[in-house]
Amino acid sequence: MTTKGEVESFLREMREKIKIFDIAFRPRDKNLEAIAELDIYPLDRITYLNKLTSENYYRGPTDDTLDTSKPSYYEFGIIINNIEVYIKISLGIDNKRVDCMSFHKAEKTITYPLK
Repeated sequence: MTTKGEVESFLREMREKIKIFDIAFRPRDKNLEAIAELDIYPLDRITYLNKLTSENYYRGPTDDTLDTSKPSYYEFGIIINNIEVYIKISLGIDNKRVDCMSFHKAEKTITYPLK
């Protein structure tokens, strides 16, 4: 089981890395559609990522099975405009941008083990 401290450490590292290297949001249809559905601007996603706490933690770290050279990812949930949003994110490759794979309406109920 991942501890609160491990999640908080990941989130601190994510925030610092975003400041230095920025973030890449994958341009998948459901990620792009979520911006309109949530009635937010694309850059607002960074604000919501910075608001994540260990209480938003869903699961992870999980190894990337499609590309084992990539770092593990974490999954979170957050409520935006009364909609539960699923977020899947990794720190990305060293000296490169943070990788946000998913930022869209949750397709199933998210549980929050550290809440």
